[in-house]
Amino acid sequence: MQQKLTFQSGKIELSGQLELPSSEVKFFALFAHCFTCGKDIAAASRISKSLKQQGIAVLRFDFTGLGNSDGDFANSNFSSNIQDLIAAADHLRNVYKAPQLLIGHSLGGAAVLAAAQFIPEAAALVTIGAPSDAKHVAHNFSAHLDEIKQNGKATVSLAGREFTIKKQFLDDIEQYDKHHIGKLKQALLVMHSPVDTTVNISEAEKIYMAAKHPKSFISLDGADHLLSNKQDASYVANVISSWADRYVDYDIDGYQATLTSGNVLVEEKDHKFTQHVSTRDHTWLADEPIKVGGANLGPDPYDHLLAAVGACTSMTLRMYASLKKLPLEHVKVELAHTRDYHEDCTDCEKGENIEAITRKITLVGKLSDEQKLKLLQIADKCPVHKTLHNNPVIKSELINI
Repeated sequence: MQQKLTFQSGKIELSGQLELPSSEVKFFALFAHCFTCGKDIAAASRISKSLKQQGIAVLRFDFTGLGNSDGDFANSNFSSNIQDLIAAADHLRNVYKAPQLLIGHSLGGAAVLAAAQFIPEAAALVTIGAPSDAKHVAHNFSAHLDEIKQNGKATVSLAGREFTIKKQFLDDIEQYDKHHIGKLKQALLVMHSPVDTTVNISEAEKIYMAAKHPKSFISLDGADHLLSNKQDASYVANVISSWADRYVDYDIDGYQATLTSGNVLVEEKDHKFTQHVSTRDHTWLADEPIKVGGANLGPDPYDHLLAAVGACTSMTLRMYASLKKLPLEHVKVELAHTRDYHEDCTDCEKGENIEAITRKITLVGKLSDEQKLKLLQIADKCPVHKTLHNNPVIKSELINI
């Protein structure tokens, strides 16, 4: 599950994306992207989503002046990056749980190393293709250094985009070296590619040598700096997940329910809105959004209802198409629930509210108009659809304990 969110870093509103596992959350992580990149760069997105599949909730966000975050990049610097990371950790701490794992890619890795001392809950740090200090980033615009120092700023081209770099940025990165790395109290995993042409692997050696144990190094053989290959990003996520398990402190409640086929059990998890939902073979969470007092750790009840109708519709169409050997390549069902009065309703009295589930069905394949129409009719024969139309009686029984 993905959740867009915003939070404050000083007076600046930053934009983030929280990747939440559909089942129990093991722990929370914070991801810092590379210099002039953003939260949606492929490496950040792929690693975060892969970690989510392994039960780790990951917040990635745009630093000040980048992506969907407010502020002017020209007025930002390495110090503001650190402050943004601290603000992101504060947001997780206040709304969910503080991050126990900090991950930084490229300059984001250097920022994570510098911010870690201000995030006491962080037990493990990961750098990916990171420089040992912030000053290293200046090589990206080395041809403009004299212009920046003389004129106070310069427009530079980075990865095909133009950015304004001010002298204050240079002055700021001069404050930072790698001495703080030796003072880190967290476990450290350094990941770097030996063929990285943006940040030489010698920077990984400097980080590793400066840090105290426990520390580990993983070579990302053949990977480029941006981890543009999906397999490289997946490998990074798998290693991070396995490695972090040794150092973070989490306690999944291990909830299990024993049920026979066809039964569903719903039981409170936090005595608020979060619920364990179990069938014979599966367990997941239901919840309400944060704005109404929930923790947003799972779909709400109406999401479950729509999902049931949608899944049943798609399965029914696939079953029919397979039986009739129709050239149906793909089915997509989009649903929404509304409580609106329909003026053209002939079966209700004036002013009555009518609840409706709208179902938009996309059929992909070389289907004739007649075949599409028949499939639309078959959609109404979905068992869940028919159950809702039959106005089933819900019988409640109190179990005495």
